[in-house]
Amino acid sequence: MARSILFLLAALLSASAAIAAAADVPFLVAHKKVSLSRPKPGVERLAVSLDLYNQGSATAYDVSINDDTWPKEAFELISGEVSKTLERLDPGATASHAFVLETKVQGRFQGSPAVIKYRVPTKAALQEAYSTPILALDILAERPPEKKFEWAKRLVAKYGSLVSVVGLVGTFIYLVASPSKSSGAKASKKRR
Repeated sequence: MARSILFLLAALLSASAAIAAAADVPFLVAHKKVSLSRPKPGVERLAVSLDLYNQGSATAYDVSINDDTWPKEAFELISGEVSKTLERLDPGATASHAFVLETKVQGRFQGSPAVIKYRVPTKAALQEAYSTPILALDILAERPPEKKFEWAKRLVAKYGSLVSVVGLVGTFIYLVASPSKSSGAKASKKRR
């Protein structure tokens, strides 16, 4: 009986040590975003940004971000690089990477996640993480032109009722706070 209790305690102690050792590792989270713009007709630019965050409790070393999933026949690199290397990423630290692509090819494109590789001092093999994927992009799609006063309509639709309420409350306060002419005329008659 005593041997089984000692064996159970030893097993629990080794399991808790393994869990504690596993908890002291980096945990990288990467978010990939793409915004589209049209500098001129027939050309679309994609501003790609990757935000990297270490949520773990240990430092990640030799961090490499690689987003080479953009086909060369459809996309041309305008500024920046599709990959970046960081010496280290401490716990709670963030890093960003951005580049701009240009395309003249029309169609739908489904982007893949970026690959992040990093080294952990307690493990021999490189660790791998992936960014969030992007939604399907409709490159050079026909978009209806925005009307001249479309922004004003959106503002009125969003804040119109609030402006009406503030206007009514302001008018009520003005009427209550300002003296009426009839009471001012009565006061001048009493003075005579």
